[in-house]
Amino acid sequence: MILGLDISTSIIGVCVLKGEEIVLADYIDLRKAGDFFEKAQKTEEYLKNLCETHKIEHIFIEQALMFFKRGGSTAKTMSILQRFNGTVSWQCYQTFGLKPEYIAPISARSKVDIKVPKGKKAKDVVMEHMIEKNEFEIVYTRAGNIQKYCYDIADAVVVARAGRSILDENNP
Repeated sequence: MILGLDISTSIIGVCVLKGEEIVLADYIDLRKAGDFFEKAQKTEEYLKNLCETHKIEHIFIEQALMFFKRGGSTAKTMSILQRFNGTVSWQCYQTFGLKPEYIAPISARSKVDIKVPKGKKAKDVVMEHMIEKNEFEIVYTRAGNIQKYCYDIADAVVVARAGRSILDENNP
């Protein structure tokens, strides 16, 4: 089984693949967790539970941002995200005994044939793809908008499927 993670300090998208089948499309909601350490503890508890219920053989994590983009994150935000990404990576190694592999978002989308046209937001294109392929249940707000966590799950699905593609390329 493959574990795909989209890590942020507010919501972590989680996807577990068995072959091509999604056996888990979930998220860890960290928005109400207090500080960095509470978020890490909540994540560790989730991963330990996941270890007990699924035989994870490979872990793929979306690579954290490595550069600034206009209208994007500040240096402080990027630093916190990098630190949290490292913490969760270590937790994965400790929990599953596996070294995670990292995939850049653009590379992950490319491996699953998602092309983002110029001028469109990647998250919207990915979500359109998920809805079209009926990858997992999309949940809507009362106002008819897609729940925020569904975007994180969608990214985790892309990472897991890209990981599957990488494994297939390396083991023809």
